[in-house]
Amino acid sequence: MSRNTAAGTFAVHIPDAELEPDPLDPSQIVSGTPEVSGKVLWESPDGKVIRGLWQITPGVVTDTEADEMFVVVSGRATIEVEGGETVEVGPGDACVLEEGAKTRWTVHETLRKAYIIQLP
Repeated sequence: MSRNTAAGTFAVHIPDAELEPDPLDPSQIVSGTPEVSGKVLWESPDGKVIRGLWQITPGVVTDTEADEMFVVVSGRATIEVEGGETVEVGPGDACVLEEGAKTRWTVHETLRKAYIIQLP
């Protein structure tokens, strides 16, 4: 995904934003044929703060999370956190994920989100 580190104010209409393919590691796919795409809208000069858009099609995948907050724009998913909560997310929902959390995403409808990630 391309990265924009330029300063400035801008707006993006999230539902229509063009995203770039971001292939999953095959070891992350549990079932189905989910496809991921995304776009980094802004990244801090030190690379530790990333703001962008992300989309995944239906299927089941695993992931190890970053320190992230996101808002679902469209679609639905169930996110199971190993040893923790299971959350259902859909349009308008905000979700916070802890760095290092091991998750299992069951994507029921193609999910698009706007996110901010803070890296250590």
